[in-house]
Amino acid sequence: MSRFTLSFLLFALSSFAEKKTNFVFFLVDDMGMMDLGTYGSTFHVTPNIDKLAKTGMKFNYGYAACPVCSPTRASIMTGRHPVRVDITDWIPGSSNNKKNKLLHPQDRDNLALKEVTIAEELKSHGYQTFFAGKWHLGNEGHWPTDQGFDFNIGGHHRGAPPGGYYSPWANPVLKSKKKDEYLTERLTEESTRFLEKRDSDKPFLLYLSYYNIHTPIQAYKKHIGHYQKKAENFSGTTPTEQEHAGQTRMRQDNPALASMVSAVDDSVGTLLAELDELGLSDDTVVIFFSDNGGLSTKPKMGPGSNSPLRAGKGWLYEGGVREPTIIRAPGITKAGSVSNQPIVSMDFFPTMLELAGLPLRPKLHADGRSLLTELKGNKGKPRTLYWHYPHYHGSTWKPGASIRDGDWKLIKFYDQEKVELYNLKKDPSEKKDLAKKNSVKSKDLENKLIAWQKNIKAKLPKPNPDYKN
Repeated sequence: MSRFTLSFLLFALSSFAEKKTNFVFFLVDDMGMMDLGTYGSTFHVTPNIDKLAKTGMKFNYGYAACPVCSPTRASIMTGRHPVRVDITDWIPGSSNNKKNKLLHPQDRDNLALKEVTIAEELKSHGYQTFFAGKWHLGNEGHWPTDQGFDFNIGGHHRGAPPGGYYSPWANPVLKSKKKDEYLTERLTEESTRFLEKRDSDKPFLLYLSYYNIHTPIQAYKKHIGHYQKKAENFSGTTPTEQEHAGQTRMRQDNPALASMVSAVDDSVGTLLAELDELGLSDDTVVIFFSDNGGLSTKPKMGPGSNSPLRAGKGWLYEGGVREPTIIRAPGITKAGSVSNQPIVSMDFFPTMLELAGLPLRPKLHADGRSLLTELKGNKGKPRTLYWHYPHYHGSTWKPGASIRDGDWKLIKFYDQEKVELYNLKKDPSEKKDLAKKNSVKSKDLENKLIAWQKNIKAKLPKPNPDYKN
């Protein structure tokens, strides 16, 4: 072998070794799985996200670790269950109420700085890290730049956009530039600017965390007319269904909410086009996810609908925890592929490490596992999934926990002192409670849930001494 040939091979190997995988992570707020066309919505129009699904892998059983925002966000950042990081409710959560039968446990109001985030881990390997949008994991001192991100555009302690979606808003780390500026457009512009101005010698993590489609429900002016006309085709009042003490919206027919979904779709389209234009698409993994189900259940009905999934945000029924989940990993995922393997939000941390060619850190991402097997179109090893939401919520949910083992799902309601059992394969809408009919399976799952709670040291609700029936 000539010296020239050897030098060329060493150079090629060196260049290959230095080549790093980039990541774009889209996280939507309060978007249910059924909000997208690719999952079956006929009212919402989402061509860009649907196209992403056609070029990557769509997961039909992508689960959030919790039916509310902050715990799931913490689970994505750390690869750890919300119980393990002691964030089990939205921050700061609801206060205990003497009218409630139980006292829900107190949890942290921030993501502890000792926790290692995916941004910190990637940054330690030379990544540039950019965050834009909703953070909701603690007050100043616990913001994105304190947790591994080089840049923070708009991320602070609040969960809803302060001042609303149109400028002038009141975001402490994002000043508006012009009158009636739309928040999602601005976050998209800032994300695009990062891609254009980044250090091209370094790989990057771009984490765009939308405030959409969280309340307040404010129409996106660019698309509201289209949906108002579309809603005229509906007859009668919006159908609802009783859900314990609440009412669930059973039809997608809200023009304002739909326009906010379209704002997210426009943004995704803009960022994906920018990746194409900059020649980054072949080196960039794109992940699309939501932090919890759509808000459909309230005392008088929520703004969205997750039907045929049951209930929504705040609830441990499928409508509260099943999320739109799409991953496009160039060279790994097959275009238009679909996975029916259950996955959960803790899985993103180790998956990103393995896709980046970095060593896994099982002591860090203790509750997640890499999805590389699933992304290649194979079946991952079966596992049991657990949820723990021991809090009262404005959706009328009361403290509970749940477990999914194979096709079986059990929900334990502490306030009502009962359990419900469903076979998700035969009954995806969770209509037929089999707890009494199949008491053996019910008891087995309840025991597994209790054992897991003890092992992970989950905090449980306690009787309220001030409660009067």
